Amino acid sequence: MVDLSATSHGLSRRFLLTGATGLALTGLAACGRKKEAAPEAPPAPTGPPEGSLEWAVAGPWRAQDRPRDAFRHPMETLRFFGLQPSMTVVEFWPGSGWYTEILAPYLARGKGSYIAALFPEGPAADPAQTALNAAFQTRFSADKKLYGEPQFTTFGAASGPVAPAGTVDLCLFMRTLHGWMAAGIAEKAFADAFAALKPGGVLGVVQHRLAPEEDQDPVAANGYVQEAFVKQLAAEAGFVFVAASEINANEKDTKDHPFGVDTLPPMRLTAPQGQPADPTFDRSKFEAIGESDRMTLKFRKPE
Repeated sequence: MVDLSATSHGLSRRFLLTGATGLALTGLAACGRKKEAAPEAPPAPTGPPEGSLEWAVAGPWRAQDRPRDAFRHPMETLRFFGLQPSMTVVEFWPGSGWYTEILAPYLARGKGSYIAALFPEGPAADPAQTALNAAFQTRFSADKKLYGEPQFTTFGAASGPVAPAGTVDLCLFMRTLHGWMAAGIAEKAFADAFAALKPGGVLGVVQHRLAPEEDQDPVAANGYVQEAFVKQLAAEAGFVFVAASEINANEKDTKDHPFGVDTLPPMRLTAPQGQPADPTFDRSKFEAIGESDRMTLKFRKPE
């Protein structure tokens, strides 16, 4: 008879030895392989979400102009006026585009529309204003990815509508009213804004503020305007006053500067407008004041 137990014992030993050898070889092979690295996670986004107002205000394309945010408070000001990304916005006389740098990218991402009502043009136009218009259009037409497709119109004594009647959500007068008073077109500015706005649309005004006890110069030669006078102009055009904010107030502004508001930053005049700069003029007092004291007023076109 065959001793099955002995055979089984031998087979078991061979199996165990073979299995152990296999496991050892497998272990050595595993040790020889490099451990695969886990896929790297994409870097976490930094800064505000693209398309937000915070993103537009913080944009690197504003690097040169951002230091003035401390005096102009653009994010707080635009929020006070109720800016939304899908709005149609008209900015009257945007100058070199300080606010355009914020508004155009923000509205482009939100499927809104930005309209710049530029200085008047034509044979009688101020050459400096004509040059500023050209530079503005070149700059904000060149980068459609950033600024979208701004629309350009004009505002002046003989200009037509700044936009089709009843199509605009927000009109902005940003430190421009004194210039219109000097040109005799302040009433037209309010009337043109009223016509362009939808019922319920908003007019936002930021303006250098004259002390209420001071007499209002009809042409605002020093650049300052009484808050009550602005409210009167708005009411005569049909607007309803909504609210005032002290966002852009500056209690350091004494408003008695030798060359008017333009003595202060950012203009920094050291001589009357149009005359050569005076290198001996002491600017320290005016630098300490900073930019002007400003009213920030919100009006609405009745429903």
